[in-house]
Formats: sequence, C-alpha cells, structure tokens
Amino acid sequence: MARTEQQAPETGSRLKVETHGINVIGDAERRGRPRDLFWPWFGANVSILGLSYGSFALGFGISFWQATIAGVIGIVFSFLLCGFIAVAGKRGSAPTMTLSRAAFGVRGNHLPSAISWILTVGWETVLTALATMATATVFERLGWGGGTTTKVIALIVVAGLTVLSGVMGFDLIMRLQTIITWITGVLTVVYVILVAGHVHWSAVSAVPAGSAQEFIGALVFLMTGFGLGWVNAAADYSRYLPRSSSGRGVIGWTTFGASVAPLVLLVFGLLLAGSSPELNSSIAADPIGALTTILPLWFLVPFAIVAVLGLVGGAVLDIYSSGLSLLSAGLRIPRYAAALIDGVIMIAGTVYIVFFGGTFLGQFQGFLTTLGVPVAAWCGVMLADVLLRRRDYAEADLYDPRGRYGDVRFGPIALIVVATAIGWGLVTNASASWLHWQGYLLAPFGLGGREGSWAFANLGVLVALALGFVVTLLVSRSRVREQEAAA
Repeated sequence: MARTEQQAPETGSRLKVETHGINVIGDAERRGRPRDLFWPWFGANVSILGLSYGSFALGFGISFWQATIAGVIGIVFSFLLCGFIAVAGKRGSAPTMTLSRAAFGVRGNHLPSAISWILTVGWETVLTALATMATATVFERLGWGGGTTTKVIALIVVAGLTVLSGVMGFDLIMRLQTIITWITGVLTVVYVILVAGHVHWSAVSAVPAGSAQEFIGALVFLMTGFGLGWVNAAADYSRYLPRSSSGRGVIGWTTFGASVAPLVLLVFGLLLAGSSPELNSSIAADPIGALTTILPLWFLVPFAIVAVLGLVGGAVLDIYSSGLSLLSAGLRIPRYAAALIDGVIMIAGTVYIVFFGGTFLGQFQGFLTTLGVPVAAWCGVMLADVLLRRRDYAEADLYDPRGRYGDVRFGPIALIVVATAIGWGLVTNASASWLHWQGYLLAPFGLGGREGSWAFANLGVLVALALGFVVTLLVSRSRVREQEAAA
C-alpha cells in the first residue's frame, strides 16, 4: 500500500477529515513528543466510571486495603503493557493492529484484528450507554424529566459527538482530549470535595477481608477493565511520533497518563462504596447515575458535564481505533467510512443496553472477562514480538503477503486459539446466563469446579497472557532475527 501524500493537519491549522487509514505515516508528518501522549490517555481514563469500579472491586468480597492493592497492581501493570506496545507505534508509524501483522502474517492477522474490532466497538457502546443513562438520571433528579425522551436526546448528543470525532480523526481527537482532560479533571476534584462527607472510615475499615482467590479475581477484573481493554489500540496514538522519540518516554507517559486518574478515582470509589451498602448496591444497576444521589442539586449539571465528557473521551478513542481494526481485518474502505459503520453499530448496541438490557453489571462483567481472554493472549504474543525486535519495521512488507512477515503464520494463530480455549475454561460468568458454558477446566484442573473457591478468580486471563508471551518469546526469536536480516 502506497503512502498517502496528503499531510495530516498540524496543530493550530484548520481541521480536516484525516485521510490516513492503516498506512505508514511518512517522516515529514511525524511530530510531537512522548509527553504529548499524556493528553489522550488521561482524557480517555478520567471518567467518573472509575469511582464505580470501587463498588465492582468490593463486590468480589475483599476489604478496602485488598482492593486498593489489587487496583494499584492491576491498573499500573495493565497500562504498562499498553506503554510497551505503544513503542511499536513510534518504531513502525502504523496502527497497532497493522503492526500486529509482523507476528501473525499479513492475512493471518485478520483474526486478532476482528477480535480487536469487537472489543473496541463493545467498549464504545458501553461508554455511550453509560453516558445516556447518567444524563437521564441527572434530569430526573432535577425534575426536568428522565424518561425515554431524555434518553433519546442524550443518545443523539453523545453518539453525535463520538461519531463526529471518529470520522474527523487524529487531529480533532488530540485537541478534544486536551479539553476533556482539563474540564473533567477540575470538575472531578470538585465532585470529590462535595461528597467527601459521605465517607465513613469506620464502615470502610469494617469491611472484612476476602480470600486469595477473591483478591486475584478483583485484580484480574481491574486489569481487563482498564489496561487490557486498551492494549489493542496502544500504538494508534504514538504512530505520529518521530522514530527518534525516546522509547522510555513513550512507555512512561502512556502508563502515567492512563493510570493516574483511575488510581485516584478507584480509591475514592472504594471509600464511598464501603461507607454505604445502599450506594454500593445501586451502582450495579446504574454505575454513573447512582453517584448523583449523594450530590447537592446545584452540582448536578456540572456532574452531567464531567460524566458525559469523561465517557465520551474513552468512546472517542475507541471508535477511532475500532475503525482502524476493521480496516486491518481486511475491509477496504476509507477510514472515515469504517468509523461511520462502527458508529451505527454503537448506536444500536446502546439502544439495547439502555432500553432492553436489564441489569447492567452482569452483562458488563461478562463482556470484559470473555473478550479479555483472547485479547490477553494476543497481548502476550504482541508484547513478546515487540521485545524481540531490535530494528524498525519494514514498512512495505506490512502490506505484502509475499514479504518478510509472510501471509498466514499458523503458529501464532494456533497459540491464540489454544490460549483462549484454556483461558475460557478457567473463567466463569455466573451473572451473565449466556456465558454459563465457561469454566469447563476448573474441575479437571482440580480447582473446585464452577462452584469452587477458584471459580471467580478469572485465572484464564492471566494464563492466556502468560502463554502468549512465554511461548512466543521461546519459539519466535529465530523468526524475528530472520525477518530483520532480510534485505
């Protein structure tokens, strides 16, 4: 695929629809510094939803301190994985799922690209649904109506902003994320100050500690809910950086920008959920809207702004990356058209969740854990492949099935399939009835079956990640060296 000659708009220039798709970004168009990565990653993860994760974590039956430790490890480690994969973006100047072709082959990469597409479309749908429900709750508390009409209007506004950003592309997204970062950052601090009086340490500290299995379950859930939900998009925003950019800087700013807000929000969410069993329970039905019940009326409109913008910040990055994944999966259409397709699917999914979806938390957990397994397997393969490489990618060969990266590499594909099959056998999703078939290996492996103590530890995600990484590291070294030595 030839590089396009039209340059992306520079900062401060008139906004245009981004013409780049999955092609390599030319040297003349690469710009910025690693610290610029702070803005998109912070803006995408400063969502008020981070407070609700405190309730989700306590739902595993663990204490405040156990949940805090699980959060620190799970959030930082999972976003560190994003940081390492982001290095591939500045070395190859192409989207994440295009660079993945070096490990899986040009057409062999269609499978992980399809998985990536499903994950990102799912996430943008979840975030749009949450923003719609939160707006309806705020309007209802204000007495302005929170029924079907309000939800429809909120859906139109949120989906419109998300789809517009996805269609316009990289430059608008980078500008929008900077604005979202400042607005949501300031208003989130105000929210924390206003509801601090609802924290009762005596109740929080009285929450009993859970078992090691419950701790691991919370840890894995937080990993899948945060960094593992972004690894397949990690290089999409570092690909515009010059190749001379510091790799450590890319890793550091990606990890820091993505982790700092979720860590603060999670801890405060734990304090709120641990202080009130009623609030803890209501978050399961409406993770964002429930947080309005402890606010004074005068702050409800600012809360709606911070909640919606925070969720839009994540949805915008998702719709951009989902379009790129769709192109990497083999669909030959312009990038903006792929974003439009994903927007239509996002809207349809949001309508289902908001108007017909029933209890939200079970579906959410089931979605995260189920897709977390194959994504973790892909992440392990991709991470090992990135670490084994000493040179930049051969740009033309990323698009040529006859090039050094090959057409279909059956070994890595089989590894993902096997790791996913094992991983799904070691996770359970009792709260989502359509996923009861999982957990089929818990009994044969002596872990107590679907009702045993390890049933909700979600070991399958960790096993899939480790298998993908270790096997690739052991068997792919010679292949990578041959690729890098090719003329």
